[in-house]
Amino acid sequence: MHISLLGINYQTAPINIREKAAISVERLPDALAALYKYVPHGIILSTCNRTEIYASGSDSNELIKSCEKYFRDYLRIADGHTSSFIYTEADEAMVKHLFRVACGLDSMIIGEYEVLGQVKQCFDAAEKMGMVNLVLRHVFHSAIRTGRVAREKTGISKYALSVSSVAVNKALDINHDIDNSKLVIIGAGEAARQAVRVAKSRGITQIVIVSRTEDRAVSLTSQCGGRPAGTHKLAKEISDADIVIACAASPHAVLHQKHVAYAMDRRPGSPMVIIDIAMPRNVEPSVKEIANVHLFNMDDLNELADRNRSQREKETAAVEKIILKETEVLMKWWRVYSVRPAVKALMSKAEKIRSVQYKKSMKRLPSLSDKEKKSIDFLTMSIVDKILRDPILYLKSSEGNGDGVERAEIIKELFKLDDIKENE
Repeated sequence: MHISLLGINYQTAPINIREKAAISVERLPDALAALYKYVPHGIILSTCNRTEIYASGSDSNELIKSCEKYFRDYLRIADGHTSSFIYTEADEAMVKHLFRVACGLDSMIIGEYEVLGQVKQCFDAAEKMGMVNLVLRHVFHSAIRTGRVAREKTGISKYALSVSSVAVNKALDINHDIDNSKLVIIGAGEAARQAVRVAKSRGITQIVIVSRTEDRAVSLTSQCGGRPAGTHKLAKEISDADIVIACAASPHAVLHQKHVAYAMDRRPGSPMVIIDIAMPRNVEPSVKEIANVHLFNMDDLNELADRNRSQREKETAAVEKIILKETEVLMKWWRVYSVRPAVKALMSKAEKIRSVQYKKSMKRLPSLSDKEKKSIDFLTMSIVDKILRDPILYLKSSEGNGDGVERAEIIKELFKLDDIKENE
């Protein structure tokens, strides 16, 4: 049994490629149903930083090929030149990667809190769809636990920035008139909630939440403040906005060039800062061509993210130690788990041989009492157990050369085990 990973992220692919592979929470069940046609057990993690497929099966190379085909067919991301943006990992390297993701070390904003919840959310969605086997379940549970331990025992997430806070800070780096600034936030999810919180902490008081589901906007403003509005009022609301933060979960752009051009015509000479942190992007890229409009997307936030990364180097080292320790714990379990079919097959074959020979012997010794037969039966079982003890310990051992799969192959060859069935 192997586990493999195939994905793209902000380090390997530009935003125009990443947004093709982005899968919203609403689309995740359909995406998982489609993935089932390619791999029997898989989990999809899609955030603003990455889209990754974690899969489990008997052949890691075949898993990677199947996931590549899924990217190509369903996400349309692995054709010709774009395949160079894809990375793959398998087994222990995959485990370390997932642990780094859960701990926030693989994010643009080091130590971010959001990703741990997203890892759990994607696991729960796959579990609900019946796409999770024992291996993936154990690996993801370990990743979620590792993410929690890292945040409890280090300062990696202490005063951590979020994508939303970086977006607000970027906007205020350009627009310094906090007291008189109007902020329009497109979207009413968790990113919007964080943006409201950060904006208020920075002194912005004029905040409007625009959502296609106006009830959600009303709910968010009742909890965090601000004024709600439906998307039908978007053009009107941005006409006098100084800052726009777009973070709606939408498969298509919601803020078009015509909307912004209309708004700018009504406010000649007054600049507008638009920060698009959605994936896929909420704002048409052509908006950048409009005079006095400063449009930024996720890839434009790297400078602030790099500054945050350098400030957390000490904590990053501490988290890496936790990841190394937790990886060792999981791999020890993995070695035992991976040889279970070989152990079962070995014990089954030995018991079959013992049972046949015992029955033959009992036919030749009819004078034995039932008590004597039971004693011999117990004796032969004990002999078999003692003979198998060393081979089984060899299979389960975490020391020496070779991993569990290699050792299982050796035992299979030595004992001619032809009926080993893979773990499910």
